[in-house]
Amino acid sequence: MIRLRHPKGVSTIQLDSVKTVNDLQQNIYTTTQILPSRQILKSGYPLRPLTLVPELPIDSLDIKHGDQIIVSELTTHEIVRDSPRPPPVTPSTHPYYIDVDGSVLVHRIVPDDNSCLFSSVALIFEQSIQKASQMRKIVAEGIQRDPETYNEAILGMPPSQYIATITKPTSWGGAIELGVLAAHYSAEIASIDVETGRIDRFSPGANPERMRCLLIYSGIHYDAASLAPMPDAPDEWHQTLFPVVCF
Repeated sequence: MIRLRHPKGVSTIQLDSVKTVNDLQQNIYTTTQILPSRQILKSGYPLRPLTLVPELPIDSLDIKHGDQIIVSELTTHEIVRDSPRPPPVTPSTHPYYIDVDGSVLVHRIVPDDNSCLFSSVALIFEQSIQKASQMRKIVAEGIQRDPETYNEAILGMPPSQYIATITKPTSWGGAIELGVLAAHYSAEIASIDVETGRIDRFSPGANPERMRCLLIYSGIHYDAASLAPMPDAPDEWHQTLFPVVCF
């Protein structure tokens, strides 16, 4: 059992009944009427914010029986933004590749615009960042096909409004989009946070994942990673999907 302290008071949740982060957020929504997209959760001592990726198992939050979670509410929507261009990514001083068993794992940098997630996924699955808009269309269709999973509580707005927003080239993508794209391509998408070392894995759901791809996430920007025989190898020599046992 975990203890919730929220604007309406104090309550408890049976941890045994919670399998995913989404389950936890839905329980909190039932208790507090705070939409999952607007929930801020903190735990531990000193308090630390919890990274909420709905598709991940509850173990990803590193909470246990007896812990207390502090619940508060965002004052603005942050799931999808029709926003100005983010600050430019500062060029790294580190090498853009690392040696891996006689090959090199290459950091494939995509433009630092609001479509970096979609460009990176397009580079991995379609070998072209020019197909970023196609990735947005795949996300829109995936949300339309599964209204039970992608409901207003999860999206933070009516699905039709979310779809209209995410198909705009100025809107950022995040965990929801990666979950839809993983299911579409029947492959696990592993997003590596270079600031913390955290790896968020987005599973294709009912489809057993045999292949995995790698995204590099800076906190505001996504890039792709691929394996090549040499750093300056032609694009067609790059491998972007790997058996899950490899990495």
